[in-house]
Amino acid sequence: MAGVPVTLFCFRFKELQASSSIGRAPVSKTGCWGFESLLACQFSQNCHSGGGVHRQMSEKTEARSGSAAFEALKWLLVVGFVAAAVVGNSYFSDQATLYRVIGVVAVSLVAVFVALQTEQGKAFNQLRKDSLVELRKIVWPTRQETLQTTLIVLVFVVIVALLLFVLDWILGGLMSWVIG
Repeated sequence: MAGVPVTLFCFRFKELQASSSIGRAPVSKTGCWGFESLLACQFSQNCHSGGGVHRQMSEKTEARSGSAAFEALKWLLVVGFVAAAVVGNSYFSDQATLYRVIGVVAVSLVAVFVALQTEQGKAFNQLRKDSLVELRKIVWPTRQETLQTTLIVLVFVVIVALLLFVLDWILGGLMSWVIG
C-alpha cells in the first residue's frame, strides 16, 4: 500500500477526506489567496480524470525549476554587471573621476533594474512600497510637542545628574571618613 499513489486513494475512498488541519481558521495573510489545500485527497476534475495530485505537483515542480533556472540567470547577470563596474572602474583609472563615477552609476542602475526583475527583487520592491504606505500613516509630532518633550527630557537628565552628584559626594565623604 505504501507504493500506491494518492490518486488511487481518491478513486477508492471518495468519502474519506484526510486533513492536516486541527480546526484553526486560516491566517488572514494566507487564507484564500492561492495557497493549496493540505488535504491528502483533493477531489477535483484532475483527480477524477486520472491526473491527480501527483501530476499537478510534478507540473508545478517543473515550472518552478524552469523559473528557478531563469532566476539564477538573472542573479548571475546582476553579479556580472557589478563585477563589470568594479573592473571597469579599475581599468579606466587614468580617466577623470567624473566619467568613472557616471559609468559605475549607470552600470549599477542596470544591475538594480535586473535585480528588481527577480522574485526576491519584486518582494523587496513590494516591501519598500508597503513601508512608504506605513510611513504616510505616521502622525508626526508638531514643533511645539517636540520642543516640550525635549525640554522634559533635558530637565529629567539634569535632575538625575544632580542626584547622582549629591549621592557621589555623600558616599565619597563617608569613604574618606571611614578610611581616615
